[in-house]
Amino acid sequence: MWFNAKEGSGVEGKRRLRALVEKQDLIVAPGVYDMLSLKVADSIGFEALYMTGYGVAASHLGLPDAGLATYTDMVDRVRRMAEGTNIPLIADADTGYGGLLNVRHTVRGYEDAGAQGIQIEDQEMPKKCGHTPGRRIVSTEEMVLKIKVALEARRREDTLIIARTDARTSLGLDEALRRAEAYAAAGADIIFVESPESEAELQKIGASIDKPLLANMAQTGRTPVMSAETLKSWGYSIAIYPGLGFLAAAEAIRDSLLHLKSEGSSIGLQAPLYPSGGDDRTIHQLMGFPDVWEFERRWAVNA
Repeated sequence: MWFNAKEGSGVEGKRRLRALVEKQDLIVAPGVYDMLSLKVADSIGFEALYMTGYGVAASHLGLPDAGLATYTDMVDRVRRMAEGTNIPLIADADTGYGGLLNVRHTVRGYEDAGAQGIQIEDQEMPKKCGHTPGRRIVSTEEMVLKIKVALEARRREDTLIIARTDARTSLGLDEALRRAEAYAAAGADIIFVESPESEAELQKIGASIDKPLLANMAQTGRTPVMSAETLKSWGYSIAIYPGLGFLAAAEAIRDSLLHLKSEGSSIGLQAPLYPSGGDDRTIHQLMGFPDVWEFERRWAVNA
């Protein structure tokens, strides 16, 4: 059952994810994986941001998204990101990092850190990225209990619990839909069927589940990338683009460094670079240097 968002509830001073979902418009949420990507996305003005587990594991630990990032690794990233923006943050919480007690601890920790949407999936531990092979899932009954614990654990009306099923790849779409219906009945606020493999499957999911739906638009993944208008017409509420930022960044870094290696200089580099001067949009402004300069001007001993 949906709560009524009230002033004073949720994260003070921030836009509220629940209110955005209740508008019944499609929310496009780019993946953010470190503070630089967060600041870039924040400056553009998206309605919500998605903290990607794959991206955080890669950027923070240099490891694959295969259950190696711990709750401690992730909750610290949630806190830093939520503090760095007024845009609602949806955060990947993997399996809840263990059993039912771990799920309660995870939801409360993520919520206290500032996440407004908390995604929990039905994979066995150690989990794997949703568009990679070899994923194994827990029973429907176990995941339903996790959802109920997560709902009971949250302390704020604005916190949304996103239930993800990874059943499609190993057990087929019918089983994924059966689980999605069970997770919706258990009270999950948003349903996320991972890795549908065609436009027809995306459309069938939209027609089958009477709850807000999340679509994962992973570049080069199993699911076709669709337009915002199409996803909205099929009944989706949120479209996440978890890998777009780090894939673009990694390729731009590689191109730039290959040029440096081959030429011994950055002269003639064709890769796009964020401006460092001579423009209203500079890396110094993005990182907050104007505030530093103004502070130093006001407090300098020899002004």
